[in-house]
Amino acid sequence: MNELNRFEPLSITIGHVYSAGTLPRHHDDPFDRMLVAQALAEGLTIVTRDPRLGGYGVATLLA
Repeated sequence: MNELNRFEPLSITIGHVYSAGTLPRHHDDPFDRMLVAQALAEGLTIVTRDPRLGGYGVATLLA
């Protein structure tokens, strides 16, 4: 854990990879789809400036 920011790294699992590959193509960026897959699987909120990520049904906090 990064003690300064209290962030913990989140490894990409094979489940995340599979989920990212099955997501609809609302977004062309594969990295963003991976973030969505991880957030959905882990019950996390994505902080983003991209309102399109909300189209996946993932919790977002618009920055």
